[in-house]
Amino acid sequence: MARALPLAAAAWPLLACFGGLLALDRTGLRPAAGAPWATALFLAVLLLAFAALFRALKRLEPPRPQTAGELPVAGLLVVAALLRLLAAPLSPSLSDDVHRYLWDGRVAASGANPYLLEPDHPDLAGLRNDLWQRTAHRDVATVYPPLSLSLFAAASLLPQPLLSYKLTLAAVDLVACGLLLALARRRRSVVAALAYVWNPLVVIEGAGMGHVDVLGSSLVIACVYLVPVRSGTCSGSWRSLAAGAAAALAVLVKLVPLAAIPLWWRRIRDHRQRGRLFALGGACLLLPGAAGVLIWTGGFPPGLATYALRWEYNGPLYEPVWRVLDLLQLDRVAAGLVHVARLVFGGEIEAPPWDTLYAYSYPQFLARVLLLVAAAAAWLRLWRQRPGPIGAAFGAFGIALLASPTLYPWYLIWILPWAALLGARSVLLLSATLPLTYLPALAGVDYFPWVYGAVWLPPFLLFLVERRRQRHAEKVSGLGTERR
Repeated sequence: MARALPLAAAAWPLLACFGGLLALDRTGLRPAAGAPWATALFLAVLLLAFAALFRALKRLEPPRPQTAGELPVAGLLVVAALLRLLAAPLSPSLSDDVHRYLWDGRVAASGANPYLLEPDHPDLAGLRNDLWQRTAHRDVATVYPPLSLSLFAAASLLPQPLLSYKLTLAAVDLVACGLLLALARRRRSVVAALAYVWNPLVVIEGAGMGHVDVLGSSLVIACVYLVPVRSGTCSGSWRSLAAGAAAALAVLVKLVPLAAIPLWWRRIRDHRQRGRLFALGGACLLLPGAAGVLIWTGGFPPGLATYALRWEYNGPLYEPVWRVLDLLQLDRVAAGLVHVARLVFGGEIEAPPWDTLYAYSYPQFLARVLLLVAAAAAWLRLWRQRPGPIGAAFGAFGIALLASPTLYPWYLIWILPWAALLGARSVLLLSATLPLTYLPALAGVDYFPWVYGAVWLPPFLLFLVERRRQRHAEKVSGLGTERR
């Protein structure tokens, strides 16, 4: 009881904020295009929830490194469950992605091919209902891997598809929270995990808005939890096999974990048998899933190609890079280089490959290429550093998010568990500022430069402060070592 009282005192403001969000939603004061004041009020309460989280972390942080039994883990999970139960009834007002999920599931459950048939396709006219009316981007086929589609299809067959789906996500998320707390106990920093377990962004985007990224992140947490931490233990073999399977399942939810799997494998590969088992566990699920998609689509999924080339919003580096390229008119330089190459090698402007090269000589595409090259270089550097499983997840997902032309708030869910365990406060602050990206669509606020600056400038400044303190600490430590 003595340990439960500080926990309750730390948690109640956060729970009250989510109760307030639910009250706003039930009374109709929810975010919507054309309702800027309701949107601003909803986001203001969400921002208060982040303030409550940071207060709770500071209040629960012990004066010395955390030991395994100082906080009741069951109590931490009870608070996490209450937060998700308060968020589950919320209308998907910040994002309409969940309607697309359930539509794609409805198509898959009917036996049609959602990878080839976009929602507006005439062959799907018989399936159209109110869900189709709420589905966005009806001219683009699905981009979601098989495990996501299977979940969507199962939910679409239930009497209450939306609520059933969100409660399923919340249940999986809670299991992952338990595993993350166990990982934190290994590092003797249970409170650090609360920056994910109680994080309002995770709760609102998962149980609230129903984004499937929570499922993928949960499987990544399971993978890292299962990676053997000791050599010579008899359980290491099955854990390696299960970790590989969890990593493959995460890819079958979304493709993001592909950036981290080779790094995890290299870490496990030091023990040859375990490295082979990790690869076997992944290959047994990933290869059939990939083959099924390729066979079903007859090649690369067209919706995924459209997403890779067309989607862009709030890319942290992409936004300034393409604008600088445009300002300096470097796209004209690129088009000039293509023109010179065509003159040297011959060919007509309208003939391939010159027609394609001319068509893609514009700032946004050039920015994509530059960031892809930079991301590859950063990833290779990470490969050479041989980080542990947590550091590999943090580094790989960080590179992917920084280089992406698109970074919606729920994308941050992939990196938040590892930012929490590593104490990356700049990423945790970013989780609080990212919901501001909803303002342009819902409140009519200009995205660039005001919203972009409000989202990225505070975390960037905090990152610089953290780096300076880290270098100062390393310098002091080095001086101390020399004196000894």
